[in-house]
Amino acid sequence: MLGESDTSKKIEEITECPECESKRIVQDYHRGELVCQNCGLVVDESFIDQGPEWRAFNAEERDAKARTGPPTDYRGGKDTISTTIRGTRDSFGRSIPTKNRSQLYRLKKWHRRIGGKSTVQSKLASALKRMDQLSSGLGLPRSARETAALIYKKAIEEDFIKGRKIDAVAAAAVYAACRQSGIPRTLDDVVEASTVDRKEIGRTYRLLARELSLNLMPASPQDYVDYFGSQLDLSQAAKTKALDILQQAEEKGLTSGRGPTGVAAAAIYIASILCGEHRTQQQVADVAGVTEVTIRNRYKELPETPDDLKALLQ
Repeated sequence: MLGESDTSKKIEEITECPECESKRIVQDYHRGELVCQNCGLVVDESFIDQGPEWRAFNAEERDAKARTGPPTDYRGGKDTISTTIRGTRDSFGRSIPTKNRSQLYRLKKWHRRIGGKSTVQSKLASALKRMDQLSSGLGLPRSARETAALIYKKAIEEDFIKGRKIDAVAAAAVYAACRQSGIPRTLDDVVEASTVDRKEIGRTYRLLARELSLNLMPASPQDYVDYFGSQLDLSQAAKTKALDILQQAEEKGLTSGRGPTGVAAAAIYIASILCGEHRTQQQVADVAGVTEVTIRNRYKELPETPDDLKALLQ
């Protein structure tokens, strides 16, 4: 018989259906089967359920039965599971007797002191507020904020922040987190939400990426279509049209060596006209953080633009 590790390895090796070669393989936990979602073939009928052995029918039952703590929170400045002592009730919800309250208050006080004792934690704590404010201004999800905190913590450990402004490194870490997480935020967006000038954030970001060896993939114009389109209040049809234009341009190698925001802005501008949702060059330029000249130069290079549209764009 296969052991648990062997079974898990076997499941990981099944990536496509042997019948229709589809990669849409799902696990049916009730039957203990791997099923192809495309053709319905049962790929495997003997795998171990890695979930809990108990059942919960609401969030309250799930929290009560779970035997693990909260996930690691890098924004708390710790690599371990974070614990917060608060309130005046015990784990059963009963009020703590008055005679034990003084002991509880002393415990809270020492817990706070010990939690901020580490040099790395104290330095990170001073930057967390700035990064949280910046992330809130950019509308970033929790995952991106966690990534930014982790990058900043690594910068502290590598002694990168020595001699540099906290605000500049924090802004660079947030921008790097956006790039790592695939969140379409431009450098101008970060500058607008920050109190540091563009030149300093850009220089700090480049040094940060090089010194920490961050694995940052180059941004593509497609990444910005939905973000720019939503800010311009364009329909999904216009966004899809812009993506089609960019795909044609990419297949012909017309986007290579061009700034992704400028190319995306030009594609959105053309798509808005084709879909009857005309937006001016100034409107698109303000959203994308580029100039109108850049948009005009880029849309002249995009493929298969109708002659009548070219005349209109002139």
